[in-house]
Amino acid sequence: MTELRWIPYFTPRSQSDYVRHHPKKLPDEYKQLSSKIEDVVRKSINPSDIIEGDFSAFSNVQRNNHPTIIKVVWENKEAHSNRSVPHLVYLSREKRPKHPHHAKAGAMNVLTRVSGLMTNAPYMLNVDCDMFANSQNIILHAMCMLLGSKNENENAFVQYPQVFYDGLKDDPFGNQMTVLWKYVGQGISGIQGPFYSGTGCVHRRKVIYGLSPNYVKVGETNAESMKHGKSADEELLNVFGKEFTKSAADALNGKAVCPDMLTETIEAAYQVAGVGYEYGTHWGKKVGWMYGSTTEDVLTGLSIHNKGWRSIIYAPNPPAFLGCAPTGGPAAMTQQKRWATGLLEILLSKNFPIFGTLFANLQFRQCLAYFWILSWGLRSVPELCYAALPAYSIITNSHFLPKGQEPAYYIPIAVFLIYNMYTLSEYLRTSLSIRAWWNNQRMGRITTMSAWLFGLLGVILKLLGISETVFEVTRKDQSTSSDEGTEDTEAGKFTFDRSPVFVPPTAMLFMQLTALATALLRLQPPARDGVGSGSLETMCSVLLVVCLLPFLKGLFGSGKYGIPLSTIFKSAGLALLFYTLCY
Repeated sequence: MTELRWIPYFTPRSQSDYVRHHPKKLPDEYKQLSSKIEDVVRKSINPSDIIEGDFSAFSNVQRNNHPTIIKVVWENKEAHSNRSVPHLVYLSREKRPKHPHHAKAGAMNVLTRVSGLMTNAPYMLNVDCDMFANSQNIILHAMCMLLGSKNENENAFVQYPQVFYDGLKDDPFGNQMTVLWKYVGQGISGIQGPFYSGTGCVHRRKVIYGLSPNYVKVGETNAESMKHGKSADEELLNVFGKEFTKSAADALNGKAVCPDMLTETIEAAYQVAGVGYEYGTHWGKKVGWMYGSTTEDVLTGLSIHNKGWRSIIYAPNPPAFLGCAPTGGPAAMTQQKRWATGLLEILLSKNFPIFGTLFANLQFRQCLAYFWILSWGLRSVPELCYAALPAYSIITNSHFLPKGQEPAYYIPIAVFLIYNMYTLSEYLRTSLSIRAWWNNQRMGRITTMSAWLFGLLGVILKLLGISETVFEVTRKDQSTSSDEGTEDTEAGKFTFDRSPVFVPPTAMLFMQLTALATALLRLQPPARDGVGSGSLETMCSVLLVVCLLPFLKGLFGSGKYGIPLSTIFKSAGLALLFYTLCY
């Protein structure tokens, strides 16, 4: 980024080879660059004392209150050379406290407009900042699926599965989603294609601009415009804004017209990156990345599928992109809470998938696939009820499952064994371990009754007008390792903080322990119908305690590995209230 010696890191060559030959140089230079930028932001030194002109734009700025910053780091003047380095442009959009910035969706729309003015390339690669390319043939692979007379009016984007280079062994936090990508992702590829997951995706620009598969060229006035007496130019002006009209028309008509010099577009780029540019346009509503959800990726993909477009999942070997997964309880819970919140925002809005099936071009089976993922947060309520049921049955000496002497006793046991054997086979067929399967089953229980529950509560508060949902950025710390490449002994241990998201699972653990202690000490009241709780209720309670084992260890841990006292007191109070209400 700063000097030519950084170029091998960005060019299509193996990153591991470069790091192996330069084991200390790359991290040291990155730390020096980060330190310089942080020093300027803190105003501790004069920007001109570091590198003249490079960092002056970053002085006297605040994170959420600063003008647009555009830096042409590298301009490719050898466009027809196969060995040339592409344009490298730094962009920081304008942010003001009184103007909504729409989080990642707003950032993606600004990047789309600025790139449209500078290059107007017909395809766009979307990669998160914590991911890097792992193969030099990524774009070529995507072009094979997007180019061609049939594909031009059929396939909107190519989605690569998310793979993590620093993924902990056996996926202790259940967030690597290997099985989900293999079975769900490839399963729905037979309908209209996979969901857009927000990174590792090659988009067709004209699709992002709102074009349908059965489009007409923008130079012709479409039927809807004629009804309102508008010309094509007026329609483009209303949809995209003044400075972007020509660029949008060229992209929609398949013309990749770009200026000879990037400097010719800088002034217009500052205009389209301003906070007020989108007012009066359709950005975030009908074109670009969609607003209205903290999971803007799923919402944008849904709007594309609603138009009748298909998408493609492609999982090359080696993986196309590698990223880093959240490590630690708070980071994993933050990510899951944001997902549950955003998905429920889509489900409980005008973007409900069934509307796309009834009034647009979303296939019914694709609608069911979207409903499955959008309803994740709703599962928290029945999950909590079912989790509390064994404890309630033991404390009150009642039962909700068949007794040992009944023929139906073996039905729930058979269902439990068949389900778990099937899910285990999925993990084994994906070359994952039994421990990875168990970690994902365990985290499925923890996540549902904690992060997803708070996501549901957040959406309810938003619908009632009490508060707004907040886009929470997931902290992704790289897992530490020793010089020999072995993982840190503490890696994978569950960590905690003072977030209320840890209260429900801790309270559930107290409830199950209280119920088991009640049964063990024979403190149960007499059974009302002569038949009290049985072995199945006890096994359910024990299973929940095993699932919540990280929280049991957290009760006796210290530091970040221990549950804070405030969380313990709140959870104990809820458990005591539950025990009282049982009588």
